[in-house]
Amino acid sequence: MHTGYDLYQIKVASANIRNFNYIVVDQATGQTAIVDPAWDLELITGTFRALGVKPDVILLTHSHDDHVNMAAPLVELYGSQVYMSAKEIDTYQFRCPNLNPVEDLDAIQLGETGITCLVTPGHTVGGTCYLLSESLFTGDTIFIEGCGICTTVGGSPYEMFESIQRVKRTVEPHVRVYPGHSFGKEPGQPLSYLLRNNIYFHIERIEHFIKFRMRGNQKGLFDFK
Repeated sequence: MHTGYDLYQIKVASANIRNFNYIVVDQATGQTAIVDPAWDLELITGTFRALGVKPDVILLTHSHDDHVNMAAPLVELYGSQVYMSAKEIDTYQFRCPNLNPVEDLDAIQLGETGITCLVTPGHTVGGTCYLLSESLFTGDTIFIEGCGICTTVGGSPYEMFESIQRVKRTVEPHVRVYPGHSFGKEPGQPLSYLLRNNIYFHIERIEHFIKFRMRGNQKGLFDFK
């Protein structure tokens, strides 16, 4: 349980691609958001039914299909409002009903729960993390064990370095990190854990970061658990 909101996570999958979706329910009003809905509409809607809620808001961290492919079906079912960074929408020509572009540091109000949009490029041009009082939803920018690849269209290790530095500077250590994928560690580790254990948080020089992130022959890049 979190102050002011409840958080639920569900694992969805297609073949070997496994993603985490997150549902946030404002305790005061019951207004509900889902982060990066994908793959399993029946599981997602069944979870809503079990919780007695419906998705007022859909938060999309970036435009890759495994993070967005259930957004439009949910809008059709529930009339949800969808949020993605304007830069992401424009660059990749992402389309979805009820789509609202956001800019860096924009605020979204979910009942009495405040959500801050942090545009954190690196994996994609306009990838966005969503910051709540005690939670940070990071998509494919930051994993518990690492960070997203920077070789996709619009990816940039330079920007990934800067995005990680920004998270280190601006997010409180107690805030728990909820990525789009896991390589074995349970989502929801505090940022303080990543500051100790995530190698990408230890690299202080941008040239070293780029060389390491872009090194050849990396294995297990999509070995999601």
